[in-house]
Amino acid sequence: MCGRYASSRRPEDLAGVFEIDKWEPEETLEPDYNVAPTKEVYAVLDRPLKDADDRRPVRQLRRLKWGLVPSWAKSPEGGARMINARAETVHEKPSYRRAFAARRCILPADGYYEWVTAKEERDLEVEGKKKRPRKQPYFVLPADGSVFAMAGLYEFWRDRTLPDEHPLAWWATCSVITTEAETGPLAVAPAEGPSSLSDIHPRMPLMLTPDRWDAWLDPARTDVEDLRSLLAPPPEGLMRAYPVSTAVSSVRNNGPELLKELEGPEEGTLF
Repeated sequence: MCGRYASSRRPEDLAGVFEIDKWEPEETLEPDYNVAPTKEVYAVLDRPLKDADDRRPVRQLRRLKWGLVPSWAKSPEGGARMINARAETVHEKPSYRRAFAARRCILPADGYYEWVTAKEERDLEVEGKKKRPRKQPYFVLPADGSVFAMAGLYEFWRDRTLPDEHPLAWWATCSVITTEAETGPLAVAPAEGPSSLSDIHPRMPLMLTPDRWDAWLDPARTDVEDLRSLLAPPPEGLMRAYPVSTAVSSVRNNGPELLKELEGPEEGTLF
């Protein structure tokens, strides 16, 4: 799954990486080293500009709220629960299938966090001797330091309690698509701990390699089976993972120190 990630790239840098044609400086977000559900995040999408006569898609960098609210939802309350969409079923789930066919995006990140429960504490949990095992967080990122391009969906929701001209009348929200975690060895694995992404968690965000970006973002591509072919996992061996401080477990903590690599798991969280 994907429940937290880091996003510290400047919009100018993202514009160069993704060949962005349109972004508004006033929509610039501060670097966020602990992105959590319901926060605003950057999204790359191809869409005609609002109120423009030319309806051809333009590649844009936009701000979206993480937690998808379907257009038909009566309220936005369920958005915080809809942060992930499974690649295996995204084309058929009522909450995601319309967005999958027409509103796809890329959510750029430095990498994502995932938590591993220490074996000793897992054993205690199974035996019923401990209910809240302490988990060791890991940061997962491309081994070459490139942008982690997560496949995403976006949607618009209209708050009918507000007039059209109200700035909050429309919600723009998104979700991260996840897939089965790869079982092959990491490009760079920690000296002590997991050797593959599946050792950390059975799911992972679906990373899109650059050769799929244009096809994924193209709103003219609407054939479901054609789009499903883009959901194939990336080649194995592109990622690295390392342990980070348990401080990231609290959304109140935010700063580059959260990305500092530890020599090994923190005491009490041995893998």
